[in-house]
Amino acid sequence: MIHRPLPRRCALWLSASVLAGASQAATVELSLQAGDGKPLADAVVFLESKEARAAAKPSAGVEIEQAAKRFTHRVSVVTLGSEVAFPNRDKVRHHVYSFSPTKTFELKLYAGTPANPVLFDKAGIAVLGCNIHDNMVAWVVVVETPYHGLSSADGKVKLDNVPPGSYRLRSWHPGLPTGAPALDQALTVAADGTAATLRLPVVGGTAP
Repeated sequence: MIHRPLPRRCALWLSASVLAGASQAATVELSLQAGDGKPLADAVVFLESKEARAAAKPSAGVEIEQAAKRFTHRVSVVTLGSEVAFPNRDKVRHHVYSFSPTKTFELKLYAGTPANPVLFDKAGIAVLGCNIHDNMVAWVVVVETPYHGLSSADGKVKLDNVPPGSYRLRSWHPGLPTGAPALDQALTVAADGTAATLRLPVVGGTAP
């Protein structure tokens, strides 16, 4: 079979079409609410699909610091394979740990920043604590998608550059029952963007 080159105009049209398809992306705007309808802060949302999993890359430069005897980030969301540093900026030492199946580790009594960050190599939810200060608690949600976000004080999350298509929309908050997985529902992202309101069964928007 003889392969003849495409006419130049046809080749240019094909090239433009491919580029347009590759660059097509939408914005997903989500509003998170507690069970009482009030805005829900610190809720994690993420979009899952086979394509999203393939596009995910480890998050870079992630820190979960301790200051004023607390974790300054109550909830953090990172992609699978991310390394997280735990700098202690307090004048007292901390002993950070997690016994969660998603990630089990201990950073024994220390000041400053440990030399080695912690690798989060399994998807799921890890609960952090301090062996010295029982009131210190935080959560790390490890996801397999680049399309994720954390709700602000007004309960809003905006996900940019999301390819249109079908996804599983997952949502989680520390106020859900202990051990509860992220809630799951279908979501179709349109080419011109998508907006949705999610109500999570937590009380007053706070963790128990």
